[in-house]
Amino acid sequence: MLLRLYHIFAGLFLCSALAVINGKPSSNNVFTSSFLVKFKRNENAQLAQGIAERNGFINLGVLPGSSGREYHFKHTGLPHARTRRSITHVRVLKKHPLVQTAIQQVGFKRVKRGMRPAIPAVFIPDKTDPNVGKTPTDPYFPMQWYLRNTGQNGGKPRLDLNVQAAWDQGITGKNVTTAIMDDGVDYMHPDLKFNYNAEASYDFSSNDPYPYPRYTDDWFNSHGTRCAGEVAAARDNGICGVGVAYDSKIAGIRMLDQPYMTDLIEANSMGHEPHKIHIYSASWGPTDDGKTVDGPRNATMRAIVQGVNEGRNGLGNIYVWASGDGGEEDDCNCDGYAASMWTISINSAINDGQNAHYDESCSSTLASTFSNGAKDPNTGVATTDLYGKCTTTHSGTSAAAPEAAGVFALALEANPSLTWRDIQHLTVLTSKRNSLFDAKNRFHWTMNGVGLEFNHLFGFGVLDAGAMVSLAKKWRTVPPRYHCEAGAIIDVHQIPSTGSLKLHIKTDACRGSDTEVRYLEHVQAVITANATRRGELEFFVTSPMGTRSMILSRRSNDDDRRDGFTKWPFMTTHTWGEYPYGTWLLEATFNSKEPRTGWLKEFSLVLHGTRDPPYRMLSPASPHSKLAIVKKAHEDQDKI
Repeated sequence: MLLRLYHIFAGLFLCSALAVINGKPSSNNVFTSSFLVKFKRNENAQLAQGIAERNGFINLGVLPGSSGREYHFKHTGLPHARTRRSITHVRVLKKHPLVQTAIQQVGFKRVKRGMRPAIPAVFIPDKTDPNVGKTPTDPYFPMQWYLRNTGQNGGKPRLDLNVQAAWDQGITGKNVTTAIMDDGVDYMHPDLKFNYNAEASYDFSSNDPYPYPRYTDDWFNSHGTRCAGEVAAARDNGICGVGVAYDSKIAGIRMLDQPYMTDLIEANSMGHEPHKIHIYSASWGPTDDGKTVDGPRNATMRAIVQGVNEGRNGLGNIYVWASGDGGEEDDCNCDGYAASMWTISINSAINDGQNAHYDESCSSTLASTFSNGAKDPNTGVATTDLYGKCTTTHSGTSAAAPEAAGVFALALEANPSLTWRDIQHLTVLTSKRNSLFDAKNRFHWTMNGVGLEFNHLFGFGVLDAGAMVSLAKKWRTVPPRYHCEAGAIIDVHQIPSTGSLKLHIKTDACRGSDTEVRYLEHVQAVITANATRRGELEFFVTSPMGTRSMILSRRSNDDDRRDGFTKWPFMTTHTWGEYPYGTWLLEATFNSKEPRTGWLKEFSLVLHGTRDPPYRMLSPASPHSKLAIVKKAHEDQDKI
């Protein structure tokens, strides 16, 4: 079943990813010096090493999830990127009788999110602060409004991650490691060095165990170090601030700092030491230009699927993803990493509750944390910086994802038996609306069919570390997950220039079969479509319980008229906990002042969730909690 799931969804992402790379046709590809070498049977590393050395390659090791059949080779005589494929090097490898195939790797762009000019800040703590001694004494802690918001810098008091409530329970992240997949980590920083896990770290850009950032005059490679400090900066040491999970460990996985990314580098990064690493934090993705449709390739998808199914000794690795910084001109459902059901997509809010101007919206976002201050744009996230420095200007959804990773580290210390799906359920049930609101009044808080409140910008709300830790301590693992291919429409339908195309799929959610789904988690609408201007297409899905999800919004920069979407899996979390039986509605429409033409060529509905009630064994602490509300809705529905 797991292999079948992988092949289905890896194929969906791969079709679209190969069709459009960074918004350009695939004829503009560049080719790197990396090669995927697949053997006809499982081979030992010594044989692979010999083949590599004889032909001028470096053997960088077996790929995650390949059962010893696929290796990453790199040729020392080829440039990192060239416009033509090297047929000669492919032929040399394929001549060996045990080599099934050799594929030169295409290079593509991946960008850091939230990169702003690095300005090291100097902050002198207020020695008269009455909280010194009762709360962390680190000099930047008063500036860490996302940990404790007292209204500083124009913020909304108590709009924060509520970490003190978790710390007061004695939970600080012990025995949990978060990998920062980025441009390196300054592991000699005095606020990080004692929480650095060298055994779980690696540099996939330079192929050595030392993921230290490459120096540049503009401090461009400060990104990973800043993210690391948010998770695990030490407490009460007189340096910078404090991490969300300050007793946890961080691992550095350096993989971003190179002209072009490859599928093999991404796959190796996401499959690195899956039993030593609990959480992988990624604050990067495809270009946030509002016209790119891109996602993980084949090897990367396989590494993620293997991570959630086999990592942490079968409990599953947690992949945390920044939802993107493309603003209202972009839609994070066009980012195959953030929109994956195997990752947790995190958006950001600023310290008075508004969304940040760079926040993307989409139906796959699960929850939110924090980035900038509102009144002072230089009041970002206070954290560690390169060369032992500190900063208060880290921002973007880049800053949001590591905060979430820190909260999840607290939950894993509270209950080390949590699976990757348990973390997602805990996120849904304990995130809070608090004071979050859309500054432009486009997206309102809405209640789904079982009483869960969500917002198209913020998901199910801002993470609450105290509530998540409390619930994690008494959590019972959710029942097995199934996927149901609920129905498909494969006839070509024209999307009208005015009005909308409406298509219906009636489903019994695979009732009576081995893949029956009664209680929803993720829902995917897999769509093939094109238009005279792709960026003006909008798609909506409405569940049988009446929850309407915008699965694609207008993207004003996307003027594609050729590639469209090919089996692209648009995902929504908004129907979480609902019953899937009945009629689902897909609406396709143009949001345009000009006449447009489009065609929807295929629509299939895939439901993911459990057959058994997920919260049956849990006792809610309060009759007004989300858990109590959803549990009551399930009990009422089961009586019908």
